[in-house]
Amino acid sequence: MLTYTLEKDSGKSLYAALYEYIREDIRAGRLTAGTRLPSKRALSANLGVSVATVENAYAQLIAEGYAESRERSGVYVCAIGASVRPMPGAFAVPSAQQAEKPLFDLSGGSGEDVPFPFSVWARTMRAVMNELGKDILKPVDFRGAPELRRAIAAHLYQSRGLRVSGEQIVVGAGNEYLYGLLVQLLGRDVRYAVEDPGYPKITGIYKANDAAVAHIPLDGEGMRVDALRESGAQIAHISPAHHFPTGIVMPVRRRNALLDWAYEQPGRYIIEDDYDSELRHTGKPVPPLFSLDARERVLYLSTFSQTIAPSLRIAYVCLPPSLLERLRQRLGFYTCAVPTFEQYTLARFIASGDYERHINRLRKRYRDKRTLILAQIGESPLCGRCSVVEENAGTHFLLRLKTPCSDAELKQRALARGLSLRFLSDYRTQPGDTGSMIFNYACLDTQRVPAALETLAEVIGQADSTSS
Repeated sequence: MLTYTLEKDSGKSLYAALYEYIREDIRAGRLTAGTRLPSKRALSANLGVSVATVENAYAQLIAEGYAESRERSGVYVCAIGASVRPMPGAFAVPSAQQAEKPLFDLSGGSGEDVPFPFSVWARTMRAVMNELGKDILKPVDFRGAPELRRAIAAHLYQSRGLRVSGEQIVVGAGNEYLYGLLVQLLGRDVRYAVEDPGYPKITGIYKANDAAVAHIPLDGEGMRVDALRESGAQIAHISPAHHFPTGIVMPVRRRNALLDWAYEQPGRYIIEDDYDSELRHTGKPVPPLFSLDARERVLYLSTFSQTIAPSLRIAYVCLPPSLLERLRQRLGFYTCAVPTFEQYTLARFIASGDYERHINRLRKRYRDKRTLILAQIGESPLCGRCSVVEENAGTHFLLRLKTPCSDAELKQRALARGLSLRFLSDYRTQPGDTGSMIFNYACLDTQRVPAALETLAEVIGQADSTSS
């Protein structure tokens, strides 16, 4: 007997709710073709509704072809073809895939140790609701709430020395959303240069927007300008403050060389992706390329994902004034994709000084965490079999492993022991081993790191003995 929960105050009629329940069971394959539905009287008694309710639901199913009435026999489910959706769990996960689920992930963790200012954020939300009331329900400018854009502009001046106005700032639902927006602003008919190795989502989003992509190799200072010129690209997407995944900080001479490239021809632009410059552990943050630009060719993009939470989904881009009119013409019809309430909350969080205090605590937390993990590496069986590179910024560094074993083989052997690894080669377009493992400690539980390092040392030792 079919059993559903039908609520009279659900906002829809009982017959419509019953019809939808049965229709979904047919679509999902839980009710297969040829199945006889319960009689109207039997189903009405089981569900506690009137016979007329069941009769109307069946009539709608019959009208749409989900069921058919057979004289003196009853109502039967019809075959509806290939659109039948499989039942949840119909496809079992192979046991081999289940075994590959890591116990510990040295490449990123699993959110076990995420520092979020819950109490301050909750207090800020309450203050926003009390002060703004129904105003938080009103739509805002397509670029974002003016209060948030002004707060971001003030923060950039205080923390990065950038002189921008709120008019130049566009707020978006995460970096990925803004990447797609910039393709529409700068054009799909131009070629975009991305770093190789680099963050793969950037390439994926540009290609999904039908833009041509050129992968430009790096040297010790960042994107190679000679290769950039040879690529024929008009837009260069770079992360000069702290490259992911290599950790390279681009020196000023390379920054100036890239600006010279942009100035050589009209229509060339640089997208400066400054995703984690707030988290520098030694010295002052490197001045943004945006601050060196004298001809309005740099677009500065940043996010709150690294400093507050990835799930907040708030990022922003600062445009040169020369692109503002193009922005209005091409994208002015958009609605800001970030909920207004969250924008007002973040604006107050920044303007009150709570964000700066949170950043200071975050820097200390990550600095202490990095120091502890480096000490754990030095005291582990891995000591002497690896070297640490580019550990002075962000929440990751490279661990260069001394082993003749390939990256792929090490990953496979480690996964068999419950340890997930990721290498520099995973972010390159050209095949080849690097021996450089990406150690992302942002969310790692430091109490479990020694055991993970010991396991990694055993994996390397076994691999070395096998390959020798």
